Amino acid sequence: MSDTKTRCSWVGLKPHLIQYHDEEWGVPVHDDRKHFEMLLLEGAQAGLTWETILLRREGYRKAFAGFDPAVVARFTPRIQAALMKDVGIIRNRLKIEAAVTNAQAFLAVQREFGSFDRYVWRFVGGKPRNNCWKTLSQVPAVTTESDTLSKDLKQLGFRFVGGTIVYAYMQAAGLVNDHTRDCFLGGTGVQ
Repeated sequence: MSDTKTRCSWVGLKPHLIQYHDEEWGVPVHDDRKHFEMLLLEGAQAGLTWETILLRREGYRKAFAGFDPAVVARFTPRIQAALMKDVGIIRNRLKIEAAVTNAQAFLAVQREFGSFDRYVWRFVGGKPRNNCWKTLSQVPAVTTESDTLSKDLKQLGFRFVGGTIVYAYMQAAGLVNDHTRDCFLGGTGVQ
């Protein structure tokens, strides 16, 4: 039996993108380790396609201790140098260093707010922003909320968290639902 569901146009017919779209993108995240995973992966995506990162997700999972921020925060320069040789990830020194810095900042946020989840959901009033875009071209790359969160994350010591990266993170973590109207997971807002 063929799949006849209509999805957001960026998905196409690739099984890994279909699975990600159907099961994760826009689904509200409340687990801190999952938040850290999405922040790390979205930062790694900078300048690349999401598909490039998604295809390396398991490599990232292995390289970055199952996305455990407490372990990643302790990565030494020697471990970071070894990651530069890991073909399972994007071997970019600045992105690897940022993952370690961000893990340290992530732990500081957890200490201050009790959880990263409690911290981050404040930027959307505690519930997902459900948009209802007619076409993919209407979906913004950045919003006031993503800019505000980006600035706050930078003040807290995070790197690779510009407004566009943060908005992609917000979509991935379900803080916003940007499924288009024709998608079977379409938003309920009005645009």
